[in-house]
Amino acid sequence: MPVLTRRGNAHVVVLLSALASLLSLPAIGLAASGGGGLQGSSSSSSGSSGSSSSPGNPPTGRVSASAGGTTITTMGAGFLNSQIRFSGRVDSSHAGSTIEIELSGQKTGWTWTPTVQTRARGDGSFSVQWQANHIGQFSVRAVVSRGRGGGAAAGEPSVTMIVYRPAVATWYNQAGSTTACGVRLHANTLGVAHKTLPCGTKVAFYYHGKSIIVPVIDRGPYGAGRDWDLTEATAGYLGMKQAGVVTLGSVSLPTR
Repeated sequence: MPVLTRRGNAHVVVLLSALASLLSLPAIGLAASGGGGLQGSSSSSSGSSGSSSSPGNPPTGRVSASAGGTTITTMGAGFLNSQIRFSGRVDSSHAGSTIEIELSGQKTGWTWTPTVQTRARGDGSFSVQWQANHIGQFSVRAVVSRGRGGGAAAGEPSVTMIVYRPAVATWYNQAGSTTACGVRLHANTLGVAHKTLPCGTKVAFYYHGKSIIVPVIDRGPYGAGRDWDLTEATAGYLGMKQAGVVTLGSVSLPTR
């Protein structure tokens, strides 16, 4: 199917060109607690599963999970190269023990991988920062170190977080047409165009306190210096329609 040509319906404004500018926006500053998450609506959960995200709307505020006497808390979103804080508590019997923060995701080969460590305080509480050096969606857990070959006990609570990179995005409206991926566009179609990602690839976006996951449904954008072209409905959900061309957080989410 031929690639669609974009019509001139994206409203152009001055681009935000640096991560420093992005992080200086009121809605996307560093967390007040000192972590590197993105400020936005709060979100939290607890329980043995620690699940804290939904398929279409990942969290941007704090996420937390508890099980078996262990609690872990962090932000649901952060930016590449920012400082992201992990905190929580283990049983006080582990006071002074090494606490490993482990991540699992596409960048770790879907295995639990130690990232940073700290020591539990006298009351079992802990806090440590990680400079995010990978983008992607990760499960995160805190493990009391058991030495070589010790591994983690079953049922360790985990939370889900996304690390974004800054990217330039526009939006378009071609309701009634068929995209390069064979999708019939409607006014409420959620999706995004990208030059090379396979059709159907899920992509997470963050902009001014809102986040969403949508599939690649088209090819583009074709304007210089632009990374993504969002459908009108996606742009409307994120609140970027008036700006037209923006710098936002983005990351593709390959399946396991």
